[in-house]
Amino acid sequence: MMFRTLLFQLHWILGITAGFVLAVMGVSGALISFEDEILAALNPGVATVDPVDTPLLAPTELARRIEAQEPATRMTRLIFDRDPAKAAWVSYVDKASNKRGTSYVDPGTGKLLGEGRRHGFFDAVTRLHRWLALPGSGNGIGRQITGVSAIALVYFALSGLYLRWPKRPFDWRVWLTLDLRKTGRNLHRALHATVGGWVLIFYLVSASTGLWWSYGWYRDGVNHLLAAEAVDMGPKRRDGDRKAPADFAIAWDGFERTTAGRNYESVTATIRDNGEVQFRAKLPGARHDRVSDELTIDGVTGEALSVLPYAKRTLGQDIVTSIFEIHRGAYFGLVGRIGITLASLTMPLFTVTGLLLYLARRRRKRALALVTDNATTEAPPVSEATTLVAFASQTGTAERIARLTAEALPGAAVLPLVRLDEATLGHAERLLVVASTYGDGEPPDVARSFARKMMASHRDLSSIRYAVLALGDREYDDFCAFGHRLDRWLHESGAERLFDLVELDGDDPDAQRRWKQQLAGLGARADQPDWASAPMEDWRLVERRLLNPCSGGGPAFHIALEPLSPGFVRWSPGDILEVEPRHDPRRIDAFLAATPEDVAIAPRVVLEASVLPDCVDGPFDPARFRPLAHREYSIASIMESRRVELLVRQCTAEDGFLGLGSGWLTEIAPLGGIIRARIRSNPAFHPPADPSTPLILIGNGTGLAGLLVHLRHRAVSGGGPTWLFWGERHPDHDDLHGEELRDLRANGTLEVLEYAWSRLSGRQSYIQDKVTASATMVRQQVEAGAAIYVCGSVRGMAPAVDRVLRDIIGDMKLEQMAEQGKYRRDIY
Repeated sequence: MMFRTLLFQLHWILGITAGFVLAVMGVSGALISFEDEILAALNPGVATVDPVDTPLLAPTELARRIEAQEPATRMTRLIFDRDPAKAAWVSYVDKASNKRGTSYVDPGTGKLLGEGRRHGFFDAVTRLHRWLALPGSGNGIGRQITGVSAIALVYFALSGLYLRWPKRPFDWRVWLTLDLRKTGRNLHRALHATVGGWVLIFYLVSASTGLWWSYGWYRDGVNHLLAAEAVDMGPKRRDGDRKAPADFAIAWDGFERTTAGRNYESVTATIRDNGEVQFRAKLPGARHDRVSDELTIDGVTGEALSVLPYAKRTLGQDIVTSIFEIHRGAYFGLVGRIGITLASLTMPLFTVTGLLLYLARRRRKRALALVTDNATTEAPPVSEATTLVAFASQTGTAERIARLTAEALPGAAVLPLVRLDEATLGHAERLLVVASTYGDGEPPDVARSFARKMMASHRDLSSIRYAVLALGDREYDDFCAFGHRLDRWLHESGAERLFDLVELDGDDPDAQRRWKQQLAGLGARADQPDWASAPMEDWRLVERRLLNPCSGGGPAFHIALEPLSPGFVRWSPGDILEVEPRHDPRRIDAFLAATPEDVAIAPRVVLEASVLPDCVDGPFDPARFRPLAHREYSIASIMESRRVELLVRQCTAEDGFLGLGSGWLTEIAPLGGIIRARIRSNPAFHPPADPSTPLILIGNGTGLAGLLVHLRHRAVSGGGPTWLFWGERHPDHDDLHGEELRDLRANGTLEVLEYAWSRLSGRQSYIQDKVTASATMVRQQVEAGAAIYVCGSVRGMAPAVDRVLRDIIGDMKLEQMAEQGKYRRDIY
């Protein structure tokens, strides 16, 4: 794990530095790969000529005519081709000023055709490619920068291969298939990894050959490794004084004599200052220019000084001689050149995607640091905490949510998952795990050892109650796979679920708020602001009706809200309404009465929506008044009604005043007034994809809202048979929406309606008792494909019903149903 971490850190550090240089080198290198073809296309009549019927001029005659047109210059190189449509090319130097020049030459007439267009552009591109066009040219800092960048490219290719290594390395689809349906960060990662696999070989070839021009030690090492003796890359001067200037005619005669007049595709003659002429003669049908015989001829005597026929080269000598052709891909023919060119053009892609991934990672790190810095409670030592919050994080998101979770739960300690061992788990009573999934369903790097050691076998965790928040991305096939593995391992080790696994897709704010709502059922602080905010909207309170007058329990109200937004608000059965609450005015009065008269305080309208401090003993500080956390309610109505209906139990807080959310909705907010709220999608409680699926609905109290919406949905759209098990206190006072339920039973929407009355004298029962009494029916319907939906209190009802269902159906079967989406719970 440490090795992978070091590799990754170095990978991105080099990426945000050398990456920009490599992007420049890649684009410029791609242009250079096809320089000759581009120049030929841009210079018709100059780089290419119209063939003539007369034979081409002999090289010696061609050289003579060139010298006649430029008598003040000395020819330094001449390139001529057997193809009559290709112009010859000459370079020369002015004898007086040493100024260099070049020109195309008509091979039929010897006429100088000029330099052509865009040569200066390609000269600039070459300087940019080799040393970033920085001062000092090949001897300046630019050469060192490009050399280091080439080494970095080798590292990128090899480390990227290691970091990306999949579970199924022999499946070519894993390496080469690019899913363009992905979006955002997922698409950036897919492009970075998959395209990297496509071009990996090309980059290794380009980088390893590019180092040839950067470092002498590298060049000497390659020579020593591949050639027993250094290949004769050019003429070696003889001992003694410098010779007289070379006579091209004598040198050409020596060349033809040595090669016995062999026909070549093209010949490049380089005239040296020491009187020698080097010839590179390209063989007919050659893949590239270095498939050639190479000779050095004395330009004074015509004597052959060195001869290296292509046929006599060893493989190592051929590689060393053809380094440039390998570098640009020509060593492998036209296909190789195209491959290198396309690979080079993708270089900016890695710079851009790498930078975007880096910035996304930085944002997550900043969010994590903000949570750590703003912690308001001091966590107990891990060895003393009875509530543990463990995280397995790849980019920091899981750790951020874990720390927020620990901050919300009194007495909770947070720690990395890898630090969980039998001793730590031995004293814990509750375990909350926030775990991300990485790669192909794998644990994050930091949790691999835990998965390998602790999860290899089942442990005795029967004393622990747990819950799992699984982070993943639905664009990947193995969505939240590691979180599900953890959930199964904990369950199979005897631990008891506090509530069902929550899946978090990316940075989905709805799922984060759903996790937070479940924590509230465990006694989490209610004053924490939203972890992932979404805008509230204005709704009008249009109906409020008491449903259980004279009840021995808390008053339960039917609440109806209509949206004021101009667009049509959408929701699905099972979704949640999040309400922005307000204080009981009497609580505000008490707070103001306890505040010294000489202390300036916030306006009352601010206090009504803020967390009130225990006391105010100084000037008004807006930072001390955090906004109240939202309250959540299951939506009982279907979207066709065009209004949201809720079942809200009025609660009294510990201070004796009305609860923040329930008091606001059931009494404080005026009828016709504005309620700030928003809809949160709750896919974990949406209807089955197949409407013909039979439904078994189980709940108690105001949990009826989350079940009633499914009944209303089936009453309108149809579907399979439905059973309802619902419990409350007494049929005379607590028969919430009883008339509608009996109508649904009468019209066939409800197959069975089973009540459990906990305060009915002589016949009192609880909902789990009614489910147990119908065990045979439940078992038969499950075998027929029924889905079970449970909605209500996490304390008492939900765990009791869960235990009964496991007794009836079997633990393994219920686990399978949960994984298939056929056992769903909305508990709070």
